[in-house]
Amino acid sequence: MELTQAGKDIFPFVNTILQGTEQISNYGKSLSEITGSLKLAIPDSILIYTMQPFIQTFLHEAPKVLLVINSIQSGEINQAIMDGTADIGINCEKEYYPDSIVHKRLGTYKIPLVASPFVYSSLLDFTTPHQRKPFSLICNEPDGYYQVEMNKYLTKKDIILNPHMKVQSIEAVKRCVMNNLGIAVVPSYSVVEELKNGSLMPIKTELDDITYHSIYVYHKNKWISPQIKLALDLLKKYVGIKVI
Repeated sequence: MELTQAGKDIFPFVNTILQGTEQISNYGKSLSEITGSLKLAIPDSILIYTMQPFIQTFLHEAPKVLLVINSIQSGEINQAIMDGTADIGINCEKEYYPDSIVHKRLGTYKIPLVASPFVYSSLLDFTTPHQRKPFSLICNEPDGYYQVEMNKYLTKKDIILNPHMKVQSIEAVKRCVMNNLGIAVVPSYSVVEELKNGSLMPIKTELDDITYHSIYVYHKNKWISPQIKLALDLLKKYVGIKVI
C-alpha cells in the first residue's frame, strides 16, 4: 500500500499528534514504565556484529517499549529517517547527508580486502598498478560506502576484476569468499574471528591503514522521546566500533 499525495502531505501533522499523545502518556514515568516504540534502521553487518549489547541493555532498561529493528541497505537509511519509518539510523559514514538529518560519529573501523587461504599467493598483489585479476568482488551492498571506496582504489590502480557478484548478506559474502568464489572488501569488525582462525586472509592494499567512521542519524525535527534519548546514550556506550 502506498500513500496518496494528500496522505503524504498530512503525514507530518499526524506524526506530530501521535508524538504529543505519547508525551502525555509517558509524562512523569520512569524508563521502566514508559511505553511506545523505538524504530531503528541498520545495515546487516552492523546489526549482526555490534548491536547485541545495545539490544540487551535497552530491553532491560525500557521493557515496555516496542523495539523494531529493520535491517536495510546502507543507502536506504537516510530516506527511512526522512520519511519517519525509522527514529534512528546506524550506518557507515556517507559523503552526503540531507539538511534535515543530524549525523554524528559513533566509532571507527577499517576495510580489509579478504580472500580464501586457498588462493595462490602470486595472485594477491593488489598494490602494483595495471593488472587484470581472475577474481569477482563479492558484495551484499554494491553502493555501500566501503565498497565504493574500494572501487575507487581499484580504478585508480587500474586493477581490473571480473564482474562483481552480489549476494544477500554479509554472512553470505564471507562464506562465498571462504569457498574461493571470489574476494571481498568488508568492515573489519565483521571478520575478526575469521582472520584470527585463518578461514579468511587479508590482501594488502593501500587502504589498509585508513580509518573510516560509523555514524548514527536522526531527523533534526524529531522529538527526542525518553526511549530515543536512552537509545542514543546506549549507542555511544555499546556501539562505538573501535579500529581493529
